[in-house]
Amino acid sequence: MKTRRLGKTGYEVSEIGLGCWQLGGDFGPLGDETAMAILDQALSAGISFWDSADVYGDGLSESRIGAHAKGPNVRVATKLGRSGALYPDKYSKQGLRESVVASAKRLGVATLDLVQLHCVPPEVLRAGAIFGWMDELVEEGLVRHWGASVETIEEGLLCLEQPGCATLQIIFNLLRQDAATQLLPQAAEKDVGIIVRLPLASGLLSGKFSKDTTFDPADHRHYNRDGAAFSVGETFSGIRFERGVELVQELKGLAPEGMPLSQFALRWILDHPQVSTVIAGVSKPEQIADNVAASERKSLFPALMMQLGEWYQAEVKPEIRGAV
Repeated sequence: MKTRRLGKTGYEVSEIGLGCWQLGGDFGPLGDETAMAILDQALSAGISFWDSADVYGDGLSESRIGAHAKGPNVRVATKLGRSGALYPDKYSKQGLRESVVASAKRLGVATLDLVQLHCVPPEVLRAGAIFGWMDELVEEGLVRHWGASVETIEEGLLCLEQPGCATLQIIFNLLRQDAATQLLPQAAEKDVGIIVRLPLASGLLSGKFSKDTTFDPADHRHYNRDGAAFSVGETFSGIRFERGVELVQELKGLAPEGMPLSQFALRWILDHPQVSTVIAGVSKPEQIADNVAASERKSLFPALMMQLGEWYQAEVKPEIRGAV
């Protein structure tokens, strides 16, 4: 597995990481045996960056990671800020500290490698106090580094203004390309590591869905497809599911011959050098091999990259609901 430097953290992490939202059961029921098999396979494949959050399964994702042997090279990141104790307007230094301590306990560590603010409301970010509290948690030794997971370009640029911000987690994929223009260059200039989430747009870019595909009622792709529970951009990148399926069919005609669509989508992200790691979630351990294979694929030709950018502007961006 190829590695990249995660910004000013200095961590060398696998360029294909593991998103652990599904370990909390938020994509439908997932048993302990399957969860452990996913982590086993990730470890065997050399995936050394695992990303979780305290609200994934109300701590279940973190607990499952904490119960799994990880080895010295794995970096575990978690997120805070969306639990009822904090969100949407109860943020305080003590509240953040309590969240960090609880996450560390579930993960079985004394100090967390990386803690990210988890889609904190923009007005809280603009107020600025929360960044100082995160700096103090680092000084206290509870956290080695902090970053932020954001929903929009504007929020990302705001976080980049903070000297203590070491990483930025963003939505970035073939159906959400806006970060390439301004955000990625500024992050590189400030040595902030970029963590890409939703690289397959909630599975749309696997190419395996049809307009008739249905999802478990406990899956956010069922209950949040129109933004009923949280930001619509977190599900199918904010695109109506049926339209997303149509756009994916267009993409299949642009993919290099013999390259599965999922690997094409991941390779496109990796061809942006500012990206440190891509956290791809899986519901089955055998899906990990397909994700990892994208790391070995050759870079896409510049002409194709340009064509994909033009296609996004003309066909995709007008379809996105919510702020980008």
